Amino acid sequence: MEIAVSILDVLALAFVWVLGALAALLVILYIMDRSQRSDAIRRNYPVIGRFRHIFSTLGEFFRQYFFAMDREEMPFNRAQREWVENAASGEGNTVAFGSTRNLGVPGTAIFTNAPFPPLDDQIARSEPLLIGHHARVPYMAPSFFNISGMSYGALSKPAVRALSLGAAKAGVWLSTGEGGCAPHHLEGGCDVIMQIGTAKYGVRDAEGKLSDEKLRELAARPEIRMFELKLAQGAKPGKGGILPAEKVNAEIASIRGIIEGTASISPNRHIEAGDWGELLDMIAHIREVSGKPVGIKTVLGASETWEPFFEEIVKRGPESAPDFITVDGGEGGTGAAPMPLMDLVGLPIREALPLMVDLRDKHGLQERIRMIASGKLVNPSDVAWAICAGADFVVSARGFMFSLGCIQAMKCNKNTCPTGITTHDPKLQRGLVVEEKFEKVARYAKQIISEVETIAHSVGVTEPRLMRRRHVRLVGDDGRSRPMNEIYPTVLPSPSDRT
Repeated sequence: MEIAVSILDVLALAFVWVLGALAALLVILYIMDRSQRSDAIRRNYPVIGRFRHIFSTLGEFFRQYFFAMDREEMPFNRAQREWVENAASGEGNTVAFGSTRNLGVPGTAIFTNAPFPPLDDQIARSEPLLIGHHARVPYMAPSFFNISGMSYGALSKPAVRALSLGAAKAGVWLSTGEGGCAPHHLEGGCDVIMQIGTAKYGVRDAEGKLSDEKLRELAARPEIRMFELKLAQGAKPGKGGILPAEKVNAEIASIRGIIEGTASISPNRHIEAGDWGELLDMIAHIREVSGKPVGIKTVLGASETWEPFFEEIVKRGPESAPDFITVDGGEGGTGAAPMPLMDLVGLPIREALPLMVDLRDKHGLQERIRMIASGKLVNPSDVAWAICAGADFVVSARGFMFSLGCIQAMKCNKNTCPTGITTHDPKLQRGLVVEEKFEKVARYAKQIISEVETIAHSVGVTEPRLMRRRHVRLVGDDGRSRPMNEIYPTVLPSPSDRT
């Protein structure tokens, strides 16, 4: 009995101590909030005002899991993310009862099924396509769907390793992003596209200029299939790449040729290319030195500003053209970018792609320049739409991030990514098991390809790239759909045009 009483006394004393400590903490917080000058809410409502910040922070997560409808969130809604998750996990993507998609939303793509489609044993199959007719070593690209540029630095080591291994298994290419070619990009043995950003990471000399010697060294690797000269990306057109200092470790600094622990800020454009002629000279130089196909990645602001570019190509001859053009939409993503550029600058891919395709075709370069579409194209309908619009290839970055397990935590720029994808914190990277995730990367890619082939089969063609603008209708503001070839008429007169 005495022991029981003593235990109660101890518990009572502990309770008093806890209450005392809590009261002391509240007094301290009250004094701090009253005396600080930066936050009016906390100054006027000490302690209680702190809950506003807590609830605002937690609100993002509560909306994602409890309150937002399946197709409400931005930049990607739950339905889009779950499709990728199911595809990457090998689960069926069949649904029951009926579609939850509102087909009356302006811009919605509706594909026109053929009254007499090919029989099931004649299902559409995608074919390889040649890129770089005038390069010494052209590239026969096996897949129309591939992995867009994501730098090692923006992504973690295990994320890049999983992408490389997954790309090899699925037979798709992997772009390095502008951060240079890391050993982890090459680990899986997949086809690699070496992106050259404005800072020339991975191919720069001691002064930060383009190094022909390093170009040749990379081009000698059989995995490096093409070079992509990055002019701009959708999330930050007119602004160079941004890698926060906390992400620049010794290995990344070595690969990029920069100082460890220092923010990696790229110039806003290539200093060697101040006009269209100089840009074509730069493309020709890289192609000559490397022997590999060379293209550009850009964002369309207005089609008329690109007219002189194609006129200059016609003047010089088709061999002077880039081997491909990657069109990134203004809705494209990145690890870190100024909000005004991410929100307000650059045409979205739904408008930019048809305009750039028409510029190319108007100047008779449809067989010379391959068109690659990029920008929030993560589901089969997105990819099929892009092909109908005129894309020869489609690349996705965030789709493959979702296949790795991204939960859209929006922490890519803070080195605190909870899934280990965009952080260099070893404790957080432990959550990304490469041996498991690369299988999901491969399954996602294969599922996209398979379902785009299913759409192509339904509209009545035998290969996805045979889909044309007439095969998709776009919903207008009045709720009625119109064929895409009426909204964006083709400029080609031949029977094989994009209508």
